Amino acid sequence: MEKLPHEKMISSERIFKGRVLTLRRDIAVFPNGHETVREVVEHNGAVAIAAVDENRRIYLVRQFRYPFDEEFIELPAGKLDTPDEVPLEAAHRELREETGLTADSMVQLGYICPSIAVSTEKIHLFLARGLRSGQTDPDEDEYLSVFTLPLSELYEMAKRGEIRDAKTLAILTLLLDRV
Repeated sequence: MEKLPHEKMISSERIFKGRVLTLRRDIAVFPNGHETVREVVEHNGAVAIAAVDENRRIYLVRQFRYPFDEEFIELPAGKLDTPDEVPLEAAHRELREETGLTADSMVQLGYICPSIAVSTEKIHLFLARGLRSGQTDPDEDEYLSVFTLPLSELYEMAKRGEIRDAKTLAILTLLLDRV
């Protein structure tokens, strides 16, 4: 495949620094010399975990998502605490906090870039096996309900449009030949 010409940043300004993200405005120049403005959301990244038991049941959480003013069904997940946090460690932490589970095996399936036009966020996707129950420890601002479904039922829900969370849909495609 032929490599495409790249834009080059010529200046960058931080517009906003928040608890979860930073917004910057960059000026970039195209190979032909024309300039453009790029607004970029900087994000530490996140993890999402498909915890599948020996009976092919998958652990899910249902939680309210403020930007959409509705509840979503999704995989256990959470953000990296720092940009250099090891995703595998974050995956173990988030699985335990949200579901109370610990896993004997945690395999990284890859990562997705959920909003490539505006965000630096990468969500690292994991498959957890050898599950053991324990106590949940959700964040103080996290209200969720944990439940399991047969993996086949989750696929059917996705086909019917009942699963709209991008990380959950992405990981379902990666699980097809693994469980």
